[in-house]
Amino acid sequence: MRAEAEEQSLLYEGKRFESVAQSLSVRGYLRAIKPCTPPENVAELVFKLAKENGLIDARQPFGGMEKKFTFLSACGKALGHWVPNSMLHEVQTVEDATIFYQTPIDTRLPLDAIRSVELPENLHIQQDYVRFHPETDTMFGGKSAFPKSSTVVTGLKYKQKYRGHEAKKSWP
Repeated sequence: MRAEAEEQSLLYEGKRFESVAQSLSVRGYLRAIKPCTPPENVAELVFKLAKENGLIDARQPFGGMEKKFTFLSACGKALGHWVPNSMLHEVQTVEDATIFYQTPIDTRLPLDAIRSVELPENLHIQQDYVRFHPETDTMFGGKSAFPKSSTVVTGLKYKQKYRGHEAKKSWP
C-alpha cells in the first residue's frame, strides 16, 4: 500500500512539473522568465551541489528553510537559472529540483515556435498577413470580394508595415 502511494506521488510530481513546463511553453511570452536550455549533465551537477550542502538522500525533504535556500541559491548560481517564486513551494526535495532544472523553458510565441518545426507537406501556415488594398492587388482590377468592408490597421507596429483601406460607401 505504501509503495503504491510513493509511486503515485512520484507520478504526480513528474506531471506537476510537466504541466508547468507545458503552461510556460504555451504562454511563455506572457511571463517574465528568461529562456533556458539545460546542459547535458544537469542531474549530476544538481546532485553534486546537494552533497556539498549536506543533502544526501534525493527523495528526502529539505531539513529546513535555510538548507533549501542555500541549496537552491547554489543551484541558481551554478546553472544561471533560478527557481521562480511561484514554484518555490513545489520544490520540496533534491529530486524536484533536478526535474525543474532538466525542464527546458522556451519563451517564444507559439506562432514563432512553429517556424522551427518541420510541418507535414499538406499543412502550410502563413506567417505574415495578406491584406487587400485596391492599388496593389490588381488581379481582379482592384475589386475586393468584400466591397463594403474596410481594411483597418490599428496597431502602431503594423501601420508602418500594412496600408489601410477605407471602402467606399454607397449609402450614408
